[in-house]
Amino acid sequence: MALEEQVVKLLIEKGMHIAFAESCTGGLCTATLVNVTNASRVLDVSFVTYANDAKIDYLSVHPETIEAYGVVSEEVAREMALGVANAAKSEVGVGVTGIAGPGGATAAKPIGMVCFGFSINGKVKTFTQQFGEIGRQQVRKSSVEFVYQTLINLLNNA
Repeated sequence: MALEEQVVKLLIEKGMHIAFAESCTGGLCTATLVNVTNASRVLDVSFVTYANDAKIDYLSVHPETIEAYGVVSEEVAREMALGVANAAKSEVGVGVTGIAGPGGATAAKPIGMVCFGFSINGKVKTFTQQFGEIGRQQVRKSSVEFVYQTLINLLNNA
């Protein structure tokens, strides 16, 4: 069974809904979920918040958090996850922000660095993955795979 199918099954079993706040993945997490039969039982809404202002306006990310830590940070991913869960009134919220490349990198935040936030019933876990310079599309695909594998682990322990 594909990872996304396992996630939909777990969410249905637990009576939970999910919402995604995506930046560098540009909706790919949501699109992957929608590939699964019965996705409509667990998904009502998600956001692609590519611009900082969109993160602030739609997800209630604090401008001070972006200024202090940068938009690619676990702190912003955390606020994205909480913000999307609140906006969607869902039990599960996922925030993804990163640098897919080929530009936008710094010494401290290289191409392929992606930060993730997972909110389950208001409890948040954050992660950073360094996928490396594997190409823009592969960073996005690797991010989606990480999201679904992490969701399975977290939901099994929720």
